[in-house]
Amino acid sequence: MSPQGYALLGLTAMVGVIVAIVVFAVLRFASAARDNRHVFRDDIGHSPMMAAALQDAISKLRAQERATAERAEASERLNTQIVNSLSAGLLVVDRTGHVQILNPAGRRMLGISSETIGPRLADLPLAAAPLAAAIDECQATGHAIVRRALEIPHGGAVSHVGVTASPLGSGDLAVNGGVICLFSDITAVIDLEEQLRLKETLARLGELTAGIAHEFRNGLATIHGYGKLMDPSAVPPQFKPYVEGIRQETDALGQVVTNFLNFARPTQLSLATHDLGAIIERVSDDLRPEAQQTDGQIVVSGEFGCVEADDVLLRQAFMNLLRNAVEACQGSGVSADIRVEGVVDRASNVVRVAVRDNGPGIADNVRDKIFRPFFTTKKTGTGLGLALVQKIVVTHNGRIAVAPTPGGGATFQITLPIT
Repeated sequence: MSPQGYALLGLTAMVGVIVAIVVFAVLRFASAARDNRHVFRDDIGHSPMMAAALQDAISKLRAQERATAERAEASERLNTQIVNSLSAGLLVVDRTGHVQILNPAGRRMLGISSETIGPRLADLPLAAAPLAAAIDECQATGHAIVRRALEIPHGGAVSHVGVTASPLGSGDLAVNGGVICLFSDITAVIDLEEQLRLKETLARLGELTAGIAHEFRNGLATIHGYGKLMDPSAVPPQFKPYVEGIRQETDALGQVVTNFLNFARPTQLSLATHDLGAIIERVSDDLRPEAQQTDGQIVVSGEFGCVEADDVLLRQAFMNLLRNAVEACQGSGVSADIRVEGVVDRASNVVRVAVRDNGPGIADNVRDKIFRPFFTTKKTGTGLGLALVQKIVVTHNGRIAVAPTPGGGATFQITLPIT
């Protein structure tokens, strides 16, 4: 073979190798492209499933969020209902002294009508001053106050509240921190305790009085008997006034002893339902002629309701009160203007009767003594009239108090349970 043939053969071989390499490369590229298309088609098939799963997860999270919000709202409503339904007062103060919670019962007891929450504790009405002092003490010391009795001024009277205050926190956090305070009206309990003490005191005093009165009566009976045996006509004229004086004084002392015994005798009630207004009107009608002698008047007004009582004893009690008022006005030289006013408190189930006069009033230094047996400011009084009134009222589970009347005079207020 010639050299040209060998050269052609070699060139042909080289071209074949190059063609084989190019074909191999093209085949590899085509195979890779087919694989990529398969993967792409698989990815396109899985994308909707992933999107659906993601959407489902988001929906569940939103449902949980709504459920959590609803539970929070329900819990808040329940807390509000519990706080508003408490019959005791609830007062919560933060560490800066601002009121965070004051429920309706607490507002009623403190006489607060505003619905605004957030004033400082020091800005509350004067009635809340004793309560504020207890909270300040608890906040400053970090120690709880348990069942402390406080007096709250309210509408010219005094109500009693039982207070329990606790610091919000423990340890160092309790000092100068927030305070939660619960307080309840214990006026009825205090009044009941006072009634029981008064009944016991009257019972002991009655026993003592009865013993002394019996001894006096025995001696007076002897003196009075001897005085009756003395014939005034047989006595020298200069001694006749002495005999008459003995008889008069023994009669007077005998009446005093009888009054003592009536006061000391245990009260036996004959209870029935009576119209209190009718009882007071009857007493007023009996005493109006006495008041009209000096151009005076007795006026009855208001609502009284019905009471479970002994009408005879109640008439006696109001008779003593009104007669004292008439005599006080006449003694000071003024025309009696006596007002009897009744108010029924159905929330407390009581009736409050105020007896007001325009007399000289009662001095401050004797106001606490006028219900004591045998204490009197009258020259001829025995000191048993108001004591007997108090005994009758207390026996009927009531209360009696005295206060000055604006413009002069005295006001007696009787509180009795109604049926």
